[in-house]
Amino acid sequence: MNKNLNIYKLHFTTPLHLSNESDDYAKSLQTLHSDTLYAALTSALAKVGYDFEEEFNGDLGFTISSLFPFYQIDKADKNPVYFFPKYRKIDVLPENMLDVHKKIKKIKWFDTESFKLHIRGEKIEDFYKDENLYGSYYSKDKIDKDFISSQVFPHAQVPRQLIINGEEQDTKIYYMERLFFKDYSGMYFIAEGETNLLEKALNILQYEGIGTDRNVGNGYFEWTKDEIKLDLPESDYSMNLSLYLPENQEQLKTILDENSAYSFKKRGGWVTTPPHNTIRKNRVYMFEEGSIFKTNSIILGRIADLTPDLSELAPEQQLNHKIFRNGKSFFIPITL
Repeated sequence: MNKNLNIYKLHFTTPLHLSNESDDYAKSLQTLHSDTLYAALTSALAKVGYDFEEEFNGDLGFTISSLFPFYQIDKADKNPVYFFPKYRKIDVLPENMLDVHKKIKKIKWFDTESFKLHIRGEKIEDFYKDENLYGSYYSKDKIDKDFISSQVFPHAQVPRQLIINGEEQDTKIYYMERLFFKDYSGMYFIAEGETNLLEKALNILQYEGIGTDRNVGNGYFEWTKDEIKLDLPESDYSMNLSLYLPENQEQLKTILDENSAYSFKKRGGWVTTPPHNTIRKNRVYMFEEGSIFKTNSIILGRIADLTPDLSELAPEQQLNHKIFRNGKSFFIPITL
């Protein structure tokens, strides 16, 4: 089954830091999860008058993958190398391949051509070649394995709460890792559904930035649109390319069996609406990208309401909006 995937490429014009759930700024994530990107897009639309809650009930009509890396030499390069995540099935290698076990285990990303083999059930050891391995990237096209690099910079941290248990909190020095992309490389995501609002949001968000420390210029980007054609297998199994939150227990029961493979990611974080910045959102666990489920659906999942209970606060201190996390996920069929 041939399917054309709508691709949105982000070329970052400034450094980028992507925080993890533990707020450890000394280490940046290497990808931006779909729910965080979706929240940034809805926030951008809210700034020009769209009411995410009232007009759309939390759903803007499109589903997106998480942000994944791509390699591109310059703006005129017509053949960027898009990378897809490796799915979570454990590799069982024959004895004559044990010498390259560590190398294969290191692979986290496949270029498009290798990914096509990967999802059609081709064993990695059957198409693996040393010359195609660039660190954690496997690419049949030549790339610079350091096309994403990082540097660590010192910063001053002003406490969210100035006084805790009667004690004044001091400003602390912390360190932040920032990502840099070589040449015209960057990150991309896949979009499925109506993309009119998505593109309006990107036009705003590119000047707002994504990630941490946007107020000092981090995370600004230019975006372009592209398309990838994948020959998808006919299969009862799929991998998710976004964080996935099942609609209910019944859906979960129907998609898990002995062939499933998955890991979880805790999602939540701080409320970003002043003056509630010292309050945490409710939390939820989602399935990480690359998990395997028994399903042939392209879109699965739901949007969760993570608004914290502030009923003990005075009316003027209540949040005037809900806080959503998007657990709708884009799925790709795979042959096990």
